[in-house]
Amino acid sequence: MSRYDHELDLERTFAALPPARGRGFAQTWWGRTWLGALEDAALDAAAVKAGRRLARAGAVGAVTVRPGRVTAVVRDPKGVAHRADVLVPELSAEQWVRFLDLAVEQAGHLAALLDGELPSHLIEDAAVSGIDLLPGPGDLEPECDCGTWDHCGHTAALCHQVTRLLDEDPFVLLLMRGRAKRVLLEELHLRSASSPDEPAEGVDAAEAWAAADILPPLPALPGLPKTPGGPPSFDTEVAPAPGIDPAALEYLAGRTAVEAHRLLVHALSAGGQGDGALMELTTTQDAVRLADGTTPGAVADRLAEGSERGRDGLATAVRAWRVGGAAALAVLDEQWRVEGAALARARAALEAAWEGPERPSFRPVGNRWTVPEEQVQLRLGRDGRWWPYREEDGCWVPAGGADPDPATALSAARPQPDDEPASGT
Repeated sequence: MSRYDHELDLERTFAALPPARGRGFAQTWWGRTWLGALEDAALDAAAVKAGRRLARAGAVGAVTVRPGRVTAVVRDPKGVAHRADVLVPELSAEQWVRFLDLAVEQAGHLAALLDGELPSHLIEDAAVSGIDLLPGPGDLEPECDCGTWDHCGHTAALCHQVTRLLDEDPFVLLLMRGRAKRVLLEELHLRSASSPDEPAEGVDAAEAWAAADILPPLPALPGLPKTPGGPPSFDTEVAPAPGIDPAALEYLAGRTAVEAHRLLVHALSAGGQGDGALMELTTTQDAVRLADGTTPGAVADRLAEGSERGRDGLATAVRAWRVGGAAALAVLDEQWRVEGAALARARAALEAAWEGPERPSFRPVGNRWTVPEEQVQLRLGRDGRWWPYREEDGCWVPAGGADPDPATALSAARPQPDDEPASGT
């Protein structure tokens, strides 16, 4: 590849996107992380909301992405054009070497990258190894010719538009961090071709310990398994002890493995502060956790009875558990009166999410805001996040995870053309 081609690869320009009315931003988890970095960086929350409105109205022009920078012309509500830039730290050469090593070590990572896809679990594994591809607090540095030193509506609008680009092509993230897609794939081809087919022969453990001063450091711990392990079969020829149900015991062991995997994911997330926050479960909530993954039968019937929900109610609760764990179950079960500061914040969020004619006609009851003609609903959690619900067969069921932006949550609640009913428990 010539130097000219290489320089072309290091700059991509995306045509202006149409207005985003009626849809939310950040459909992917990495898109939500990007917007979270904007919200953490901006000192003025009003600027973030103003940027969201500008982006939703189509005020952001073509977006140019280069290593360390994204640029676009953004027009304010009066039509005045401003050049907005957002600077993102590039990864160092040493970090890119470690990232490539990580990608080659895992066959699934390498195969996905060579197919032109960026697997989400690779970003997670890289973060565990100290390579932050997604921006953290302070990583999104604004520059705008409007003269605002902090994030303004123009740079916030650009960040929202970049979220849509990341949803469509996550390799945009790697370009911002300093590597063009074609260059990255060529480096992966070279590394995979030079990797030995057979693993190196090991040495005796005692010899390795004695030579600790000349051997390299121990390798990093293996990555988190993609799925939990399964328990051994309890179906043996030996008669079980009185009062022991082998099928129930095997099921409990399997669900324990799933819970252990979830806790490990939480422990390896950023300081244990990820979305999977630990919460103490009630007995009925734990029955829902156990029911996630079971098949119809005696165990499922016992869980439906023990949770006091019945089969249909348990199936709905399992849907809530899958999108948000104990917090989602609390929103499913609890209706509470919103008042005082919480009500003021909720009303302000609803006012900021839509411009006049676009605002849905809500019918509020407690913490639930319903749009009757669309059969969709927003439920406000006690943490200020909005949960999407839709009506199916006369019942309200969860339609996705929580979001601080009510417009994004309502977009998730609205059925999509390719939506299919979720299977029951």
